[in-house]
Amino acid sequence: MNMRLNLVLAVTLMSIPMALVQGAEKKKLQIGIKKRVDNCPIKSRKGDVLNMHYTGKLEDGTEFDSSIPRNQPFTFTLGTGQVIKGWDQGLLGMCEGEKRKLVIPSELGECYGNVICSMSFKIYEKCMIFRPYFEICDCSTTGYGDRGAPPKIPGGATLIFEVELLSIERRSDL
Repeated sequence: MNMRLNLVLAVTLMSIPMALVQGAEKKKLQIGIKKRVDNCPIKSRKGDVLNMHYTGKLEDGTEFDSSIPRNQPFTFTLGTGQVIKGWDQGLLGMCEGEKRKLVIPSELGECYGNVICSMSFKIYEKCMIFRPYFEICDCSTTGYGDRGAPPKIPGGATLIFEVELLSIERRSDL
């Protein structure tokens, strides 16, 4: 009896770490194409300025934001950390007029760290020199991730975005 109990206990203890490892696997970004474009002379790449319409929802279907009712596309530079990681990754290689559905795990719902929010100039009186002054913002206050964005987005939420790429502004290579 004692040997059987030890065996059951040993098997149970060995299975716990395996369950923890399986539960700790990172979820991956899912990209679905909702509308393809036949003629695609230019695909989005890092450094492009994208003009997008989007609708963001939680897994239960609750909408937390959309550019469509405002009729104001969202504009940003791709691949520079101006948006959450899931967007910087999920919008690469997209064509103008294409629509995608992005399912973004919470780890990719965060931004990249600190970003420059604003720049101004300070005057140093002794030498009358203008020097730039950068205000650094913590990007975690604008991302979602583990903290969420209460009350609309709970911490650790998977985000679902339906996006449409309206136009690409390609910056000429220097």
